[in-house]
Amino acid sequence: MKPEARGTLEMITAMMISGTVGWFVVMSGQAPRSVVFWRCLFGALAMLVACLALGIFKRSRLDVRQFMLVCVGGVALMLNWVLLFSAYNHASIAIATVVYHVQPFMLVGLGVVFFAERLSATKVGWLLTAFAGLVLIVLARHGGQATGSDYLLGIGLALASAFFYAVAAAITKRLKAVPAHLIVLIQMVVGVLLLTPFVDVATADMAVDTWSYLVIIGVVHTGIMSTLLYSAIQKIPTALVGALSYIYPIVAILVDWIAFGHPLGLLQLTGAAAILLAAAGMNFGWTLRRTGTGLGSPSSKHGG
Repeated sequence: MKPEARGTLEMITAMMISGTVGWFVVMSGQAPRSVVFWRCLFGALAMLVACLALGIFKRSRLDVRQFMLVCVGGVALMLNWVLLFSAYNHASIAIATVVYHVQPFMLVGLGVVFFAERLSATKVGWLLTAFAGLVLIVLARHGGQATGSDYLLGIGLALASAFFYAVAAAITKRLKAVPAHLIVLIQMVVGVLLLTPFVDVATADMAVDTWSYLVIIGVVHTGIMSTLLYSAIQKIPTALVGALSYIYPIVAILVDWIAFGHPLGLLQLTGAAAILLAAAGMNFGWTLRRTGTGLGSPSSKHGG
């Protein structure tokens, strides 16, 4: 199999795995902080095996600054997961996942504030599109299309989760010289240390099924998924990585519908489409060209 074909298959598999994480989180029946703790613990073990197998410890060195940045990114990643898993309980897996995909705009905002990056008119346009989609999803509560114990709280938690993911991503962008597997391993260890005071590990008395869900979340959704994702990124173009990443929210929406009977209503579908379209536009640099008669058709500019 050619490298690009193999990378495409790896990326599709990684995104399909990601799209099912909500089902395992809900079925585990555990509090979000507990799920994240065990995800970090089992994920760290999986990433340790990956780092040893790839010989990363032998050829990688971290200075103090890099190590501190990885640790701060780890804190942000843990908060991201705890908030996202909490959002599942208040809105739904589908809504939380779609709202979570405003993260590219959070990242753009951080770039403007901290890295003096320019905010173009095109980016503002996509930002407004995503905001309109978010408004439609919020309005769905009043249209009888909401599910969950506290719909607006779930949306707020998903937005906060997206912010902390953007922080983690912004930090990771500054660590290009550090192997991704090593970054994830350190972040998992940070998560274990951070969450240990909030989880009663000594008296953990859970059913076999619960342990199975937690192990799968840690090993499959963290260790294996991350390995597939990083391997795919090395083999396929950035534009294809961006396109295939939208398998994740689509799978999450289908899982929530099929497993839990939570189909999206009209306002929610419209809002979800607007957010995902805007995120795609940001990823691919889509813009509207002006012609002599007004706005032309969308053009796609794939950045590397």
